[in-house]
Amino acid sequence: MERPTSSSSSDDDDDRQNLIEQNDRKLPTPRSTTTAFHIADDDIDDRNHRHHQQLRRRFTSLKLNELFNKRSFVLFAIFVPLFVLILFFTTDIKALLFSTSVSASPFGSVSDKLRESELRALYLLKQQQLGLFNLWNQTLPNPNSTSNQSNSPQIPLLEDFKSAVLRQISINKDIQQVLLSPHRSGNYTELDFRDFGDFENPSLGYRCGILDQKFSQRRTIEWKPNASKYLFAICVSGQMSNHLICLEKHMFFAALLNRVLVIPSAKVDYSYSRVLDIEHINKCLGRKVVVTFEELAEAKKNHVHIDKFICYFSHPTPCYVDEEHLKKLKGSGVSLSKLEPAWVEDVKKPSKRTVQDIQSKFSTSDDVIAIGDVFFADLEQDWVMQPRGPLAHKCKTLIEPSRLIMLTAQRFIQTFLGKNFIALHFRRHGFLKFCNNKQQSCFYPIPQAADCITRVAERANTPVVYLSTDAAESETGLLQSLVVVNGKAVPLVKRPARNSAEKWDALLYRHGMEGDGQVEAMLDKTICAMSSVFIGASGSTFTEDILRLRKDWGSASLCDEYLCQGEDPNFVAENE
Repeated sequence: MERPTSSSSSDDDDDRQNLIEQNDRKLPTPRSTTTAFHIADDDIDDRNHRHHQQLRRRFTSLKLNELFNKRSFVLFAIFVPLFVLILFFTTDIKALLFSTSVSASPFGSVSDKLRESELRALYLLKQQQLGLFNLWNQTLPNPNSTSNQSNSPQIPLLEDFKSAVLRQISINKDIQQVLLSPHRSGNYTELDFRDFGDFENPSLGYRCGILDQKFSQRRTIEWKPNASKYLFAICVSGQMSNHLICLEKHMFFAALLNRVLVIPSAKVDYSYSRVLDIEHINKCLGRKVVVTFEELAEAKKNHVHIDKFICYFSHPTPCYVDEEHLKKLKGSGVSLSKLEPAWVEDVKKPSKRTVQDIQSKFSTSDDVIAIGDVFFADLEQDWVMQPRGPLAHKCKTLIEPSRLIMLTAQRFIQTFLGKNFIALHFRRHGFLKFCNNKQQSCFYPIPQAADCITRVAERANTPVVYLSTDAAESETGLLQSLVVVNGKAVPLVKRPARNSAEKWDALLYRHGMEGDGQVEAMLDKTICAMSSVFIGASGSTFTEDILRLRKDWGSASLCDEYLCQGEDPNFVAENE
C-alpha cells in the first residue's frame, strides 16, 4: 500500500519556506517513495530519520516565531516610553501649545499697544509740562525788575489765561484717550469708560470755539479827510502781504493827517483792484477816503506831482525807496520833490512813535505828500493791531478780498471742504535759511510738523485740512502719509488745477482772473481765513494777514496757533 505523500509534501514546503525566511538557507527536498512496503532496516531507519528531521524543523520554526513575537513586544514596550521621555525633555511642549493659542488670540498685540500708548502719553505729558511752565513764567513777575520799569512782564489777559488752561485740559484728555486706546480692542470694548472720568464735560464747551475779540472795547478814531489833500501810498518791501500791511498803516497815517489815501498805480506796484474791493473801504467809512491813482490823475488833469516827500525812514535809504521805484514813479507820470527825512530812523531798529509824533512831523498844507514805505514803522502797535483796526467804521474789516475772490473761496469750500476744516499755511520755499537765521528757528522737519498738525486735528476734531503751501510734492507727500488720527489719514487738500468740469472757479475764469498769481494768493488767504481752525507759519506776513482777517471777521479760534508753537525744531542745520 502506497503511503500518502500530499500531507508530508505540504509540510515540507511550509517548513522550507519558514527556514528560508528565518535562516536564509535552503534545505534538501526529502525523497519520495514509489514502492510498496519495504521492511528492510535501511528503509525503516531512513524513514525514522526523516521523521525526526521534520519534527526538528517544526520545533525550530515554532520557537523562532514565538521568540520573534516576544522580542518585538519587549522592544516595543521598552522603546515607546523611552521615545516619549526623550520627546518630552527635548521639546518645549508648553511653548508649542501656548504659542498656537496666543497667535490665534485677538489679544496678541495688546502688550505692544500698551507700550506704544505709554510712550505717546509720556510725550503728551512732556508737552503739557512745557505748556504749564510757559503759563507759569508768564504770570510770575521778574524778580530783577522794579514796578516802574517799562520792560517788566505783563500779566496775561484773562481770555489768554483761559485759553491756555483749556489747551492743557485738551492735552490731558488726549493723554487719557491714548492710555485707554489699547483697551478698546477685543473683549475690552465692553468696559464702561465712564468709570475712568468724564471725558466729555459739557461745561468745557467746544474745545476750539470762537475767540471773543471784544469788539465793543476797541479804541478808534474817525477818518474825516479833507477832500483836496492826499497822501500818496508807497510800498516797496516784500511781497503782496507786506504791501497790504504797509497799505493798512498808510490808512492810519492818512486818518491822523486828515488826508485821502491814494492807492498806487499798477505800473509801480501790484494791481490792488484785482484782489481788493477798493470801493468797499469808502462804503464802510461812509465817505470818500480812498482813491485810485487814476482818479487822482483825472482830478489833477494828468499832472500828478508829489509836493512834499517827508520820509518816515532815513536809513538805509531815504523813505526806504530805491532808485528803481523812483524811476517807475516818474515813468507813470508822477513828478517828485526832494526826499527829506523827518527824523533819523532805521528800518532795522525802528523807534516807538506816537500819534503826536506823526501829527507834529508830517502835518503840512501841501496838497499831495508822500512818506515812503512804512511797513516797518512802530506806531501805536496796540492800537493799530487790534481787531478791526484803529479806524471807526461799520464793516467787519476795511481791507478784505474782492467780491469775486470771496465767492470763489466759498464755492471751493462748499465743493471740497465743508464747514468744519483746518487750514494750514505751510511755507517752505526760502524759509529754511530765513528761519535758521532767527534766534529760534521756525523751520520744522516734516515728521515733527506732521506730529504738531495731528495734535491740532485731534483737538479740533476736523475731517480734513486745507493746505496752502509752496512746498515740493516730495515734502507734501511725506507730510500727508504722516498725518494720521485714530488710525485714519487726514486728507491734505490743495486747490486743484483748472478743470472745466468743476464750476467752483468759474467766476475767476469768466472775468479773466484765472492764473493771476496775486489773485490765487488772495484766494488761498480767503479760504484759510474762513476755516474752523488755522495753523500758520511763524514769521510769515502771509500768515499774519490771514490772522488779521480772522480777527476782523470774528472767525479766530481758540485752537489757532503757529505750526509747532512753543517747540524748537528737533534738528537745526548749521549756518553757512
